[in-house]
Amino acid sequence: MWGQSARYGTLGTMAQLSPILATRWSPHAFDPVADLTDAEVASLLEAARWAPSADNTQPWRFLVGRRDDEAFKRILTNLSAGNQRWAGRASALLLGAHTTTGPTGGPLPHAAYDLGQAVAHLTVQATVLRLYVRQISGFDAAGLRTDLELCPEVRPHVVVAVGRLGDPYSLPEDLRAREIGLRQRRPLAELMLR
Repeated sequence: MWGQSARYGTLGTMAQLSPILATRWSPHAFDPVADLTDAEVASLLEAARWAPSADNTQPWRFLVGRRDDEAFKRILTNLSAGNQRWAGRASALLLGAHTTTGPTGGPLPHAAYDLGQAVAHLTVQATVLRLYVRQISGFDAAGLRTDLELCPEVRPHVVVAVGRLGDPYSLPEDLRAREIGLRQRRPLAELMLR
């Protein structure tokens, strides 16, 4: 790991990045009347399905709630109050969960990481489809487990809001300021272990 500055250049300049990755963005403002097609939902889930996983266990599980259906309402109700302020405008809320045991009954220590890879693939595919994704960690996992009647070995880990971009001026003032501000990332040099 030593000498990475030389290996990666100055680490202060932005390297070439695919436009798909460069334009990915996690908004709060979703179009409250736009719906996802069945083909778009299938494409997102297919992208997640092809993500890598430890020993090819594919421990991720998804539940799709579309705006105004019962699954959407149950997911939305279990989000934190702060997330409920904006998430109800998304076209869909997807619960991302992972299993805690593998096919042989043994533990899956990398299941959460594998789910993260599946959600990342889903997010990139959403960008290709000109959809937007915002991942949500603020929710009541026990409430979701009960309201969605999840099996004990399925652990809710993330909720993913998906939709088309909406009007940032429809958001509460505190969220609007974040929405229209410049995107920022730490310099690459700060992310490298020395």
